Amino acid sequence: MAYPTSVNDQITDAATPNGHRKLIAILRGVTPDEAADMARALVAAGITMIEVPLNSPEPLKSIALMKQAVGDAALIGAGTVLTAEDVAAVKAATGEFIVSPNCDTDVIKKTKELGMGSWPGVLTPTECFAAIKAGADGLKIFPASIIGADGIKAMRAVLPATMPVYAVGGVGTDDFGTYAKAGCDGFGLGSGIFKPGMTVDDVSRAAVAYVAAHDAVFGA
Repeated sequence: MAYPTSVNDQITDAATPNGHRKLIAILRGVTPDEAADMARALVAAGITMIEVPLNSPEPLKSIALMKQAVGDAALIGAGTVLTAEDVAAVKAATGEFIVSPNCDTDVIKKTKELGMGSWPGVLTPTECFAAIKAGADGLKIFPASIIGADGIKAMRAVLPATMPVYAVGGVGTDDFGTYAKAGCDGFGLGSGIFKPGMTVDDVSRAAVAYVAAHDAVFGA
């Protein structure tokens, strides 16, 4: 499959999502036998940051297969990363960024030590600033539906303007505009884009819808 030249041209380094659409596809439950095809479908639709949570079947194998399949056309990372040892294992599997459901400074520091992108989960100002101090590249507000757009807007007022903030959990395409106005830079896409049992065609259609919603808010 040929990938858009513009995607390859815009790839920067693995620590940041600059040059990528502000969407991270979360493929919780993906299996190694479908991983490569899912990654190709997402890239073809325009999503070039893909996360494989570590509580998926053989996640490290899926990460390696995805990276082999799409090369520099996408960044492949791991989610639900809870320990520094997990970070090292993801790096060895060619993973390029780390996402966690929580703010663990040991995980953040190990991630940066290994030259990977760090996206810890946070929900309070205290967690946000602890993550920033530890070296996080972006903040995953999770679960975003708990505090909503108004809560994020209040926190955004005190966070560094250059720190990317992504809303994850309970945010659909119809919410993108509201959360963007509140100061969100992008979104993590969970069960709306993939859940076990979905076909490649299902994922492709969902990805196209998310990309259209993203581009309507942020531009292509």
